Amino acid sequence: MSTDALHQLLLDDIEHAQQLLKLIDAEYEALQARDLQALEKLLVEKLPLLTSLDQHSQQRSRILIEKHLSPDAAGLKRYAEQSTSGEPLIQDSEHLAELISECQKANVRNGRLIKANQSSTSSLLNIIRGTHGQGLYDSRGGAARIASKRPISQA
Repeated sequence: MSTDALHQLLLDDIEHAQQLLKLIDAEYEALQARDLQALEKLLVEKLPLLTSLDQHSQQRSRILIEKHLSPDAAGLKRYAEQSTSGEPLIQDSEHLAELISECQKANVRNGRLIKANQSSTSSLLNIIRGTHGQGLYDSRGGAARIASKRPISQA
């Protein structure tokens, strides 16, 4: 592959990362609304983008390895120094790294919301099952019988 092919992979990935970030933001809104149909649709749209990003990353690494360079930012920098489109290549690589970082942060945010929703759902299910606040109420909603009542000084 030529330098142009490597640069094109970066440009394609920038576009895919931008689309992915939009989908992750839409996923956040769907999570807030608890819209499962929208979440399913978004997952279907995200998978090809993630696959493409992974494949292009592997292709870029192969190109650098074929040129006897390390498959990281340092190797890309050395590759760019030997290329006619060196500076734009580095700038686009940095832009892609920023977009990927934004996607990761947004994904962590979504994960926190999912965890909060799971906790809320679990608490609601415990209330429905009558297991919420063990020791305070029985399964019929009456006051639970505490085995031994202790004075406050011993609590």
